Amino acid sequence: MTSHPIVDGALLTRADMVALQGAPRHLVSCDLDEADLSELDLAGWQFERCSLRNARLVGAELEGAHFASCRGAFADFVSARLTEAVFSGCDFNNAQFRGATLMSTRFVGCKLTGADLTDARMMDVHLEETLLIGARLPGQSFRKQKLVRVDFEQADLRKCDFRDTLFEACSLRDANLADCRFDSADLRGADLGGLRLIDAARYRGATVSKAQAGQLLAELGLKVR
Repeated sequence: MTSHPIVDGALLTRADMVALQGAPRHLVSCDLDEADLSELDLAGWQFERCSLRNARLVGAELEGAHFASCRGAFADFVSARLTEAVFSGCDFNNAQFRGATLMSTRFVGCKLTGADLTDARMMDVHLEETLLIGARLPGQSFRKQKLVRVDFEQADLRKCDFRDTLFEACSLRDANLADCRFDSADLRGADLGGLRLIDAARYRGATVSKAQAGQLLAELGLKVR
C-alpha cells in the first residue's frame, strides 16, 4: 500500500466521506456499515480492516482502490468502477457486483460466497485462493487465465469461456456449466465432482487426468490401470 493520510477507527457517514474527498485516504479499522457511498470518487483509496456490511457503493469510482482484510457482507458495488482495484484477504459474501467494471482487478485470499457478478465487465481479472461458492458469473470469460485455488462449487457459470484456461487446485463441483467452452483447457487440477458420461460432452477439447478419465470409464464397467 502507498502512503496516504490515515483515518483510524472512525465511524464514517456519507457526509464524513464527502468531506474527506479531494485526495486518496487510508482508512484503518473504520466502520462504514450501511453507509451510502454511491457515486463518490474514491479512486486510489485504501480500506484496511474496515467494515462495509450493507454499504452502498453503487456507481462509485474505485479505480486502483485497495481493500485489505475488510468485511463487507451484502455490500453493493453495482455499476462501480473497480479497474485495477485489489481485494486481499477480504470477506464480501453475497456482495453485488452487477454491471461493475472489473478490469485488471485482483481478488486474492477472498470470500465471495454468493456474490452476484452478473453482467459485470470483467477482463484480465486475477483470482487466487478465492471462494466463489454459489456465486453468479454467467457469460464471463476466463480464457487463457490461470486460476489458482478458486472454488466455484455450485456457482452459476452458464456460458462462461474457459478456453485455454489452466485450473490449479480449483473446484467446479456441482457448478452450472451449461454451454461453457473448455477447448484446450487443462482440467487436471480441478475437482469436477462425480463425473458421469452424460457430463463428458461439457468438457470436450479439454485435458483431464487419468483419474478423471477413469471415473468416466468406470460407468462403462472398464478399469484404467
